[in-house]
Amino acid sequence: MASGGAGAQQWQPSALGTLNHAGSVALDVNAAGQVAGILVAEDGKHRAVLYDKASIVELGTLGGAESEAAAVNAGGAVVGSAQNAQGKWRAFRALPGQPIRDLGTLGGANSEARAINRAGQVVGYADTGDDSWRAFLIDGAAPMQDLGALGGRISYASGINAAGQVVGTAELANGYRHAFMYSRDGGMRDLGTLGGRHSAAAAINDAGVVVGAAETAQRRWHAFVVDATGMHDIGALLHGGASYATGINNRGQVVGNSTSARNERLTFVYQDGAMQVLPSSDGLFLSNKINDGGIIVGAKDLDLRFHAYALTPTARMVLPTKFPLVPVALSALGLLAMAGSIGWRWRSVLRA
Repeated sequence: MASGGAGAQQWQPSALGTLNHAGSVALDVNAAGQVAGILVAEDGKHRAVLYDKASIVELGTLGGAESEAAAVNAGGAVVGSAQNAQGKWRAFRALPGQPIRDLGTLGGANSEARAINRAGQVVGYADTGDDSWRAFLIDGAAPMQDLGALGGRISYASGINAAGQVVGTAELANGYRHAFMYSRDGGMRDLGTLGGRHSAAAAINDAGVVVGAAETAQRRWHAFVVDATGMHDIGALLHGGASYATGINNRGQVVGNSTSARNERLTFVYQDGAMQVLPSSDGLFLSNKINDGGIIVGAKDLDLRFHAYALTPTARMVLPTKFPLVPVALSALGLLAMAGSIGWRWRSVLRA
């Protein structure tokens, strides 16, 4: 495992700004470097923003007091959630130069959009009106589609690729929650665990490679990669505490966070069997996504407040020694709390 020594990739951290707010977090970044994020005011209220070059564009709300941006696609369209005049949180989409638009729900009062692909397909989760939350897909002008679950009542979608494959987390009949992949042809497929009870998928790239975190047989949370050969435990390469993979780009670079033996929160980057861990001074407390140029976005914890940051690669990647991956057979968190670690989803959907 490399930790940023000679020959390793170097990243330059840069603050994205807060517009006189108390804090901020970057959630997603597209190929053009546009960043979807959140500003946090002194009173704790959140505002969805798009960092676009040197400017910070506030996206507004749906008539309420708060909003949160979650993702931005290659065309600059942003999705997230915003309060309406009744104080309910509703999934939104904002096209460039246009106001945010309410995407509706699955029959309940609340919804949240989490990802959008180049074609404009949107995924997230929505209240069904019967005390359940279900993963949804919106494709063009078609109504919001309930993607179902894995035998239980609850599911959450967190990522979608160019082919329309969706990943997230769904409840089983026994109440455990597992990472899933959904496709139109195959429906929802259980991706299994690393020998434990739970797992959650955070992102998927255009090659169909999925990342997230899963419980091991020892009840520890480890970052994983799922490819055509199965689920692989990349957290085992860190030799530390818990780890969570949060993003993957089309080059196969995986980003996430881990905890050290000294309980430090560290950023890791994994690719092709090689693991690099950034020193705590250079990494992010929250490492959320990585674009195809290798830019990582998230937040640093400065004086007990989050501040949006980007890590920009400054040197050509020279990968450290590779480690063999041993496939783990697919088996038939609070997982929702774990999902908070996977993408700064700290505002519980139950808040609404």
